[in-house]
Amino acid sequence: MEKFRLRRDDSVLMIIDLQERLMQAMKERERVYKNTNLLLATAREYDIPVVLSEQYPKGLGPTVNEIKDNLTSYHYLDKTCFSLCKQEANTILDKIGKHTIIVTGSETHVCVFQTVRDLLESGFNVHLVRDAVCSRFDENYRNALALMRDMGAVITNTETVVFDLLQEAGTSAFKHISPLIK
Repeated sequence: MEKFRLRRDDSVLMIIDLQERLMQAMKERERVYKNTNLLLATAREYDIPVVLSEQYPKGLGPTVNEIKDNLTSYHYLDKTCFSLCKQEANTILDKIGKHTIIVTGSETHVCVFQTVRDLLESGFNVHLVRDAVCSRFDENYRNALALMRDMGAVITNTETVVFDLLQEAGTSAFKHISPLIK
């Protein structure tokens, strides 16, 4: 059951390709922005490292302002491969030294799927946040979630991740994060 437990001292938040031109085509983009920002606030509260990628930013543009404005410290990957783990991500993750990766981003069935597959093959514990990922088409989104679950990823949601990291009410972290959930 350890696979399903999130530990603050062993987690990384990975944000995959939430870029201007790509996100314009996503009908669920506002939901993804809101949930990714809640995860970012939680990561900041607990000093959870953040890895951010951009797929071919020259063509797809930079990370959207809705996310960029809430980034403080993060590891950046400019990529052309669909999977993050085909480039420097493994080097960055080795340096960070954590084993659980919380994944958000787009598109669910392309860059997110291929990255999750590679993370699992590399032995990472992956928590895919279903309400913080998106695809242009629902069928692609649903198919990718099923594939990733079958491969061994934990398919979860933003509030489950946040409350698992918080662990208890009444703390200063809870008082800071709980108003953001409403």
